[in-house]
Amino acid sequence: MELTWLEDFLCLARTNNFSRAAQERNITQSAFSRRIKALENWLGAPLVDRSTYPTALTPAGQAFLGVAGEVLRSLQLARADLRASGGGRVRFAALHTLALSFFPAWLGLVKAEAGAFDSTLQADNMHNCLQALIEGDVDFALCFVHPELPVVIDPLRFSALRIGGDRLIPVCVPKGPGRRPRFSLPGRGAKAIPFLAYGPDAFLGRAVAVKLRDSPDCRLHTVYENAMAEGLKAMALAGHGVAWLPESSIGPALSDGRLRRAGAAHWDIPLGVRLYRTPDRGNPQVEAIWDAAQTVSQDGS
Repeated sequence: MELTWLEDFLCLARTNNFSRAAQERNITQSAFSRRIKALENWLGAPLVDRSTYPTALTPAGQAFLGVAGEVLRSLQLARADLRASGGGRVRFAALHTLALSFFPAWLGLVKAEAGAFDSTLQADNMHNCLQALIEGDVDFALCFVHPELPVVIDPLRFSALRIGGDRLIPVCVPKGPGRRPRFSLPGRGAKAIPFLAYGPDAFLGRAVAVKLRDSPDCRLHTVYENAMAEGLKAMALAGHGVAWLPESSIGPALSDGRLRRAGAAHWDIPLGVRLYRTPDRGNPQVEAIWDAAQTVSQDGS
């Protein structure tokens, strides 16, 4: 028995739709269906009538609905009380790049406003960060956002706040006495520019893919893939090609000339930084941090 199964079941009972519930739970529909089936197997009774549309609960499902809601509410209240009284750490999840380049300075601003508190940070990819938030494993999640890459998370349950911004800049090492970039977008002649790419499932890789989709004249040949910006940064510094890297992570390298822009400003990719919070309103420390985050937000709410 897993608590996520109860949360899945309550979401399905509210939406009456497997597809919509799976989107809100930020998992595939097939995985969501398997978890509902696992709950039914554990209980020994069918909870959902799959022969109707929209989806309806069986009599057993209707009877279990109140029990599931009460169990979750009781556990959430107990957890909030224990955290509030025990001085537990505030738990954050953040994309790897944000964990290195954004989170430390931002956390200092929040602490200056909200007061000192202990914290833990889980650095992971977009999916795992949001899943940790949805499942109650963390109190806050920090993610990049892009206008053409919507974040599938229920806005009625999880509040969001824009707390900063960044941009991906195409860079490479310099070449020649004028310290010009070794490679220059969009590329010329028959030889393609060596491209240091994020993995296809990485959020930053999807953002770069949107830019390249709208730039058919760009001639790139992928010579290396790495899901982490720091990995691509190391390869770019070693001269292996062009990479789109967050400005927050390459400021010193641009300033001292170790990296050069490989294209004009129109090749940049603007990104926002967004903070998501738990729907649990019973933790005063979480509330204080949320209020502080709104106060110190660099870009407004």
